[in-house]
Amino acid sequence: MAKENQITLKEGDMAPEFTAATNAVGKVSLSDFKGKDVVLYFYPKDDTPGCTKEACGFRDNFAEFKKRGAVVLGVSTDSGKSHDKFVEKYKLPFLLLADEDKKIARAYGVWGEKSFMGRKYLGTLRVTFLIGPDGHIKKIWPQVKPDEHAAEVLAAL
Repeated sequence: MAKENQITLKEGDMAPEFTAATNAVGKVSLSDFKGKDVVLYFYPKDDTPGCTKEACGFRDNFAEFKKRGAVVLGVSTDSGKSHDKFVEKYKLPFLLLADEDKKIARAYGVWGEKSFMGRKYLGTLRVTFLIGPDGHIKKIWPQVKPDEHAAEVLAAL
């Protein structure tokens, strides 16, 4: 099976621009947040155990992210309708982007080979990018532990 993209972006690189449908406001582009730190976190699937822990970590620390002037954006290949249910169920105060065509995941190199119970398949890798106010990538977390991740990102801000 093809490995598809792996992360080729590096800290200091310009973050790839994107426009995507969201769970709430229609569409947003990365450039809409110019001048702010953007936490762009990719996760495999709405309302699954690890993804829920990670999203709730960002939710529980959201006031602190906001205080530091940072925007949190979650990205998965789920539909806007799926995102709506996930946001409502867990009261998520940030936008989720619907990357159904996988354009954003591919641009960031996070659509790749995964393995579950010995089976290999393509899916969204759990990776987070911290994008600075100037649009450059300040930090990349290629290995994310859902339980501790929000605190790690806050520490980097």
